[in-house]
Amino acid sequence: MRQRRSVMGERLSYRDAGVDLDAASNHTERIANLVSGGVTGFAAGVPLPPMRDPLLISSTDGVGTKLLLAQELGLLDGLGQDLVAMCVNDLVCVGARPLVFLDYLAVGKLDPDVSAELVASIAGACALAGCALVGGETAELPGLYAPHHFDLAGFASGVVERDELLGPERVADGDLIVGIPSSGLHSNGYSLVRKLISERSLVPDPGLLLEPTRIYVGDMLAALEGGVPVRSAAHITGGGLPENLPRALPEGLGARLDRTTWDLGDAARAILATGRVDEQEAFRTFNMGLGMCIVVAPEGAEQLTALVDGGRVVGEVRTGATGVEVV
Repeated sequence: MRQRRSVMGERLSYRDAGVDLDAASNHTERIANLVSGGVTGFAAGVPLPPMRDPLLISSTDGVGTKLLLAQELGLLDGLGQDLVAMCVNDLVCVGARPLVFLDYLAVGKLDPDVSAELVASIAGACALAGCALVGGETAELPGLYAPHHFDLAGFASGVVERDELLGPERVADGDLIVGIPSSGLHSNGYSLVRKLISERSLVPDPGLLLEPTRIYVGDMLAALEGGVPVRSAAHITGGGLPENLPRALPEGLGARLDRTTWDLGDAARAILATGRVDEQEAFRTFNMGLGMCIVVAPEGAEQLTALVDGGRVVGEVRTGATGVEVV
């Protein structure tokens, strides 16, 4: 009678599978003082401010392929601000005050120095946005990510009084559009940027291409707390002005923008100067110098431009098909 044998190899550990629990513990210890809020190790909470009829507003986003360019150029310290800004800038478009932020960092192989730098930059950006970094997740995922690759995602929540919620339903024909300058390309269009760099059409200048995304929380709250009659707002991200500004307008009203009223910015000009991207495609891909557009009643435009850094009237709302016309 033949006997069946079981052949066993050496005992395996989680480290053998590519996950370093000691590195994870080291990472947790290093970032513990950057996180605030909550009373347990499993979930976090912060007190809600006194409100009459509050709405909880939430947003999630990432940094995209700007991560790859930052890695290639060896400059990661601005990515935390990119991540936070992409989320909190969406919240303030509806008038919400950001309260909490959480991050998700996925890596192929955990490097405690790199991960600590990323979380520290997120914490610094949360301080700028006036919200608390209450927790997050760092996942080591060998096989899903290459050893030196990582991805970032962010999640933010804020509150607004229900009757103070901004939106398209408040917008009227004749309202003005105030644009606030971007700090560069922010976090959109980087697959095209990297394509231009790989074909040697664009110089990979970190000062030009890696400027962190501007956080507009202070600008928006200054306007709202100052009593400016803000109607709605649009965070200009992927899809540029043509796709994002209409989200702040009701059906039947469009936006007419005067191209001579704002500066495109050095990064957008550099991309156009390559001759490889036409202006229409650039406007569909990048923010083209405007990171936030605020729709305001005409009588509030002067006050608004005085309150927000660099704000200027760039256009107006007009009756017609929803869309954006740049003249």
